[in-house]
Formats: sequence, C-alpha cells, structure tokens
Amino acid sequence: MLDIGFTKLAIIGGIALVFIGPERLPGVARTVGTLLGRARRYVADVKEEVNRSMELEELRKMRDQVDEAARNFEASVQTQASEFTSAINLADQDGKTDQTDHTDNTIGAPAQDYPVYRQPRKKWRLKQGNTPRWYKVRQGVRMHAQSGAARVARFRPPKI
Repeated sequence: MLDIGFTKLAIIGGIALVFIGPERLPGVARTVGTLLGRARRYVADVKEEVNRSMELEELRKMRDQVDEAARNFEASVQTQASEFTSAINLADQDGKTDQTDHTDNTIGAPAQDYPVYRQPRKKWRLKQGNTPRWYKVRQGVRMHAQSGAARVARFRPPKI
C-alpha cells in the first residue's frame, strides 16, 4: 500500500509537533488513530463482503451443476424404467409369464410380513441403585433434588 518507514514517521511526527503543538498533539494522535482504525475495519469489511459474494457465486454454480446432474440421472432412470416396463408388458403379451404367479410387489418378490416394533418394558424412570437407603441416610447423601430457595427456607432459623 504505502511505503512509510520509521524515518518518515519520525519526520512527520516532528513536523506535527512543531505545527500542532505539544498540548494538542496527543488528542490529534488519538483522533488520527481512531480514524485509521475505522478505515482499516471498513476495508476489511469490504474485503470480507467481496470474498463472501465470490464464495456465494461459486456455491450457486456448484448447485446448478448438481441440479443438472440430478436431472440427467432422473431422466436416465425414467428411460430405463420405461424400457423395463415395456419389456415386461411385451413378454406378458407374448404369454411367456405365468398368470397365476402375480404378487402385490412390483418387483415380483412375494409379500413379506415384517414384525411390528414394540418398546421394551423397562422402568427407565425408576432409578435403581446398588447402595442401600439406610447407608445413604447415615452418610447424608441427598436423594431428592431441592431448589436453592427451598433449601434456604428449610435451614432458616426459626423466628423468635
């Protein structure tokens, strides 16, 4: 961008000290710093927006290619399916297939009964532990969830 070295910055600083004065120089330096920071952020945002739009355009091109491939695949599947059905109809008309062996499926395999899913009969809401209750009571293990407000109310000293 700009080729500004340390010596050039020192010369600019010296000239600014002479013309602006030592009283106002820190405020001017802060203002210039904030303006440069804003400019850098603006340039970075513009670069990011350009990159994002380029990536979006690439994704659109890729989506179009995938859509075209899907359409081609669908067309080939439809043509093959129509050829297959026409071949079956032609064979059926010629009398080569047996009329009594028709099934419900289009492929020709016999219909099969699948088992129905049933949930297991577990008591998953009931937590069963190995530690006996009397041991937990003796050790002071909390067995029930209690809110903070309920705990404070429980252990609050009685009013006198």
